[in-house]
Amino acid sequence: MAKGPNAFRTISEAAEELGVPQHVLRFWETKFSFIRPMKRAGGRRFYRPQDVAVLNGVRTLLHSEGLTIKGVQKLHRDQGLAQVIAAGLGSNGSASLDPDIDYESSKARTQRLGGEARDRLAFALDDLTAIKSRLDGLLAR
Repeated sequence: MAKGPNAFRTISEAAEELGVPQHVLRFWETKFSFIRPMKRAGGRRFYRPQDVAVLNGVRTLLHSEGLTIKGVQKLHRDQGLAQVIAAGLGSNGSASLDPDIDYESSKARTQRLGGEARDRLAFALDDLTAIKSRLDGLLAR
């Protein structure tokens, strides 16, 4: 049975969907602070749809656009997470921006923080915004 578009993916499912080996995803986590899958007890990774969209953007930038790791890091630093995600849109049909998340606004609100703390807060804010939208939809019924 296939998972829905909003379901979390294991590392093997994410790797298969993106067409890269699992060890590449683990390596990217060490190089890109903005790649933060959820980890359960025992360290098992679960990738949210947004995580898969980010990974797809990174894959596109590295493999198709020819950027280096430092180039992707600079793009993220200068233009934000939305630009990384946008790079992967349409390349394999699996990535899409969540219309309920304003990526640029969350980046602007956390601009005063440094590097990793800013990225972690932006991801948390994006997740909370998506959860709030879903709850609002359920309460409206």
